[in-house]
Amino acid sequence: MHSVLQPAGWAKPVGYANGVAAARGRLVFVGGQIGWNRQGRFETDDLVGQVRQTLQNVVDVLAAAGAGPQHLTSMTWYLTDMQEYLASLKQIGPVYRAFAGRYYPAMAAVQVAALIDPRAKVEIQATAVVPD
Repeated sequence: MHSVLQPAGWAKPVGYANGVAAARGRLVFVGGQIGWNRQGRFETDDLVGQVRQTLQNVVDVLAAAGAGPQHLTSMTWYLTDMQEYLASLKQIGPVYRAFAGRYYPAMAAVQVAALIDPRAKVEIQATAVVPD
């Protein structure tokens, strides 16, 4: 399956992995997902609510490939307001764990000027490896 890469002597990361190695498998690339529902409509302008929907969208795309959150190897989070994200981490953590448990892929979080829809506060792009 996957192995978490933790260099000797490094502090253990919280909520992400420094790296993930996958020996073999089928690659699944999840295009950037934002916090709108299946009909392409936003149900909330709240960051935590948008994270919840965005993660559901990622999980739905993974399922279409016969994969699940346990197969994630990498995620990039694009945020329009990093300070809002950091202030919301205590609420985002349980939302993330509801979708992926305590499995954390390699992650990056980046603040951007805007996303594809003006109401979007978060976009998540992901890579998964489904074992042979």
